[in-house]
Amino acid sequence: MFGRKKKLKLVTPFAGTVTGVEDVPDPVFGEKMLGDGFAVVPGEQAGVVEVLAPADGKLVQVFDTAHAFAMKTSTGDVELLVHIGLDTVELGGEGLTALAAPGDEVKAGQPIIRADFPAIRAAGKELVTPVVFTKGKQIDSFEITRGEASANDVVCTAQLT
Repeated sequence: MFGRKKKLKLVTPFAGTVTGVEDVPDPVFGEKMLGDGFAVVPGEQAGVVEVLAPADGKLVQVFDTAHAFAMKTSTGDVELLVHIGLDTVELGGEGLTALAAPGDEVKAGQPIIRADFPAIRAAGKELVTPVVFTKGKQIDSFEITRGEASANDVVCTAQLT
C-alpha cells in the first residue's frame, strides 16, 4: 500500500446543520485561528443532548467547565478540538456535564459531554459548535457534507498528510 494516504472520517457531535468553520460568527473560529474544520448548529428545538466524539481516539483534554474537549484520533494522531457553543466558558460549567475524562479511549459517536442547550441558549450563548483540526499540517485536504445531519452521521472526510 505504498503511496496511499490514510483517510479520516469524522461524525457530527449531535444533530443539526453542518457548515464550514468559516461561517462561525466568532473571529477565533471563523478566521481559522485555531484551525480549519466544520461546525454544527443545533435546531431551535434541541433539548439536552449528548455531545459525541467525532472519531475514535484518546481524549487529551476535557475542560473543567465542560465547554470543550480535545482529542487525538486513532487514525494518524490528528488533533481535534470540539468547542460547544461560543463564549460558553463564561458559564463556568453551568448546563454542561463531562461524561468522559482526559486519557479515556473513545469511539466515534461516544458521548463526551451532556449539554443543556435550552439553558445555554437562555444564558445568551450561541450554540454553534466548531470541530477543528488544530494542527493543520496533519491534513492534506478535507471535504464536508453541508446541510442537515443526524447525530453520528459521517460529515467530514480528511486526507491525511
